[in-house]
Amino acid sequence: MTAASEENYVQCEELLRARNRDLWLACLFAPPDARKHIHALYAFAQEAADVSGKVTQPLLGEMRLQWWIDALEGAAAQGDGARANPIADALIETIELFALPRDEFIALAEAHVFDLYDDRMPSWSALEDYCRATASAPMRWAARILGANLQAPSARAFDEAGVALGLTRIARAVAESSGGQKFLPEEAFAKDGEAASARDALRSATKQMRGLAQFHYDAARSLALDLGPAHAALLPAATTPLYLERLARSDYHPDRPTGEPSPLRRQWRIWRASRGVGL
Repeated sequence: MTAASEENYVQCEELLRARNRDLWLACLFAPPDARKHIHALYAFAQEAADVSGKVTQPLLGEMRLQWWIDALEGAAAQGDGARANPIADALIETIELFALPRDEFIALAEAHVFDLYDDRMPSWSALEDYCRATASAPMRWAARILGANLQAPSARAFDEAGVALGLTRIARAVAESSGGQKFLPEEAFAKDGEAASARDALRSATKQMRGLAQFHYDAARSLALDLGPAHAALLPAATTPLYLERLARSDYHPDRPTGEPSPLRRQWRIWRASRGVGL
């Protein structure tokens, strides 16, 4: 492996450390020889997730995501376009080294097109599918790098943990900005014909989202019993209960800032999960 490609992996880690410290901390518990490849996976996922916040027009965001799709499909990988990008270079090398399913990486990029527009999420099941594509998939890829048998029944823990993590991230976005409310499905606001204030409807919908996140987290915990070294792939979801607890306290009341659990509590929660057999 060249010195240049090693530097690309370093840049993946630096990106992750700067933009998602909880995720970076969770990756520290992966074995050193696998860690840099997991950094590459999550750096790509972070780049795709950040697109909507970097553009002023949906078309510009679609162009950025399409660049990743082209690179993954190989159109740009043969030239300077993808391999000159440090994140893409590390990602493509990781995909090839571990025979990861390239179509799932493309699906992640395509799922984030939803972020660019104002359309509301059509249903709870569609929201869960979005979380599977954007949050569960990176966990499965990391688990595969760590040697997991993804055909084993217990491997469903990665899917459940990812959905819980994705829903919690969205719940936090809803609490922090009205722009996140488009992720709440229309069916979440149904009141059986009763009129409800906008605030009450939002509180009800977000309570449903918290409950759904907790349901998937509990399912992941019950499945995460015998994963061996691949257990480290679950750790990005370890802080989920802390965030759900904080969100429940604020209950999306405008006069109660949500805030975040302290960094020390989050670090402790990740460490504790790393020492056990579950989450």
